[in-house]
Amino acid sequence: MSNKPTLLFLCTGNSCRSQMAEGFGKAIIGDHFDVYSAGIEAHGLNPHAVRVMGEVSVDITGHKSQHLNELPVSIFDYVVTVCGHADETCPTWPAKTHKIHHGFDDPPKLAKTAATEEEALGHYRRVRDEIRTFIATLPTRLKESQEMSR
Repeated sequence: MSNKPTLLFLCTGNSCRSQMAEGFGKAIIGDHFDVYSAGIEAHGLNPHAVRVMGEVSVDITGHKSQHLNELPVSIFDYVVTVCGHADETCPTWPAKTHKIHHGFDDPPKLAKTAATEEEALGHYRRVRDEIRTFIATLPTRLKESQEMSR
């Protein structure tokens, strides 16, 4: 374990949004944080998420959809919930854990109404890009959020 702060992205099933956030977290801010993702449940890694992340050279093929209890760390410095259900059902964390919520649309849900595979992938790409933008600004957001809660 390093001396870097720990950062967890939490979603319902740890199959798509939290996996993308972990991938970008490791790629963009991994020098400053030990980054993890997990779910309230484990639904399996979404192949469309893997595909669209690969399009931007972030390989998440080695990721595993996992339940919160499967992580090698149990106390985090920061927890970011990326869906409303995870935010509403998020476990109680120790006082030292700073939790924030930033919800993203659910690509699998949006893709259900897509007429074509390309249209479906468009939903994944949009959310992927929103997550990338969020991750790039996350250290500043965490600092500001932490200062506001003091």
